[in-house]
Amino acid sequence: MLASELEDITEQDSIDYLINLVIHRSYDGYITEIKTVYGQLEHQLDIEIKPAPDEWDRLYNVDFYSDVHGMYIGYQIKPVADVSQIPQIFKERGLQKKTHEQFEREFGGKVFYIFSITENKQKKIQNPEVITEIQMEIERLKSA
Repeated sequence: MLASELEDITEQDSIDYLINLVIHRSYDGYITEIKTVYGQLEHQLDIEIKPAPDEWDRLYNVDFYSDVHGMYIGYQIKPVADVSQIPQIFKERGLQKKTHEQFEREFGGKVFYIFSITENKQKKIQNPEVITEIQMEIERLKSA
């Protein structure tokens, strides 16, 4: 019975499935990032946050940044659907550590992880303590 159902899958069915899986889910994750950053983080920090150039995303694993007196703070936004993703995120974080250190050497500011979740259909920063850490970094860069 399963074999006959598999034979009924068309090439278009496969294409539609991949588009939904890869493109739409990636886009949804990106929208979650944007809503979290622009909806909350920028307001709470009272600083402009800009999308990072594509090159920064590839070289430094930075999604967004803020300019503080010609030095930059980087932001890595991670949408988290459920706790089962956390081990993978920490693995990625370890792998990205060197690129974030390179960013800090080149641009003066640290890179911060912001975890984004959906709670009651609202985007929310899962790790609000990062706000204080970023504020401290902003003050450090202002006094440098």
